[in-house]
Amino acid sequence: MNEPLLDVRNLRTYFYLSEGIVKAVDGVSFTVNKDEVFCLVGETGCGKSVTALSIMRLVPYPGKIVGGSILYEGTDLLKLSEEEMRLIRGREIAMIFQNPMRSLNPVFTIGYQVAEAPMVHFNLPSQDAWNKAVDLIGKVKIPDPEVRAKNYPHVLSGGMRQRSMIAMMISCEPKLLIADEPTTSVDVTVQAQLMDLLLDIKRKQKMSIILITHNFGLVAETGDRAAVMYSGKIVEIGTVKEIFKEPLHPYTQGLLQCLPISFERKKELNFIPGTLPSPINPPKGCRFHPRCSHATEKCKVEEPPLIELKKGHFVACHLYGG
Repeated sequence: MNEPLLDVRNLRTYFYLSEGIVKAVDGVSFTVNKDEVFCLVGETGCGKSVTALSIMRLVPYPGKIVGGSILYEGTDLLKLSEEEMRLIRGREIAMIFQNPMRSLNPVFTIGYQVAEAPMVHFNLPSQDAWNKAVDLIGKVKIPDPEVRAKNYPHVLSGGMRQRSMIAMMISCEPKLLIADEPTTSVDVTVQAQLMDLLLDIKRKQKMSIILITHNFGLVAETGDRAAVMYSGKIVEIGTVKEIFKEPLHPYTQGLLQCLPISFERKKELNFIPGTLPSPINPPKGCRFHPRCSHATEKCKVEEPPLIELKKGHFVACHLYGG
């Protein structure tokens, strides 16, 4: 039986701009089980990263979490004080951000930055924390960890910076790791190495991972379950096998049909017509209906609920009676 670790319910995160209200995350619900890789997938701008920042309670101004709950082991993170939340960040839930150069502090060595969290959360003496940092830098497969620990971020390659971020995030052995597009800043060879490293750490530490990506290849290779997001909403949730073999939502089907399955040039690549709708003025009803070949009049006026069509396989689409 799957045991839930994180339960996100009807999460709403809005950004209040002079042009209007951007409903970046608009009623999102999903559960992450213990010891699983849960993938959050969709086009750029669909709300994946804002969902992750909401879980960490790091939504930047002028954004604000306006509704819902985020239950971590039964505790609603949205009801905690900022001081209480600081005890959760890093120690219980950690996050790897997209761009390591924007997350690593350029004026501190890699070793110091990896050692900082154990010193803060566990009151580890500085020398012990430094030794732990050197050990972790070695564990994430950075060569010469004693030397690299004394380096500053700008000295390292993109792959090494990303590995350093991973070392920082696992230094307190969190139960949940949120990886936001962890391989976008490195080449294909390093991408595979980084994902192998993350999965190896997951197995050893028995932690859960939320993998945020637009890369269905990563989802297929690493995920247990996946949620497909579109315009601030989740349109489908299921096991990775179900998502690939039996996609239900027209958007999920369209995304999978866009994948190149060979290098033959006999056929043009498929594509989904149109673009993501305005986050300030999204269409009424199903937000995907302007781009959907199956859209009916009902789709244009009535928003479909997320229903469980089969055990564990959810979809928000009027084609299935929702």
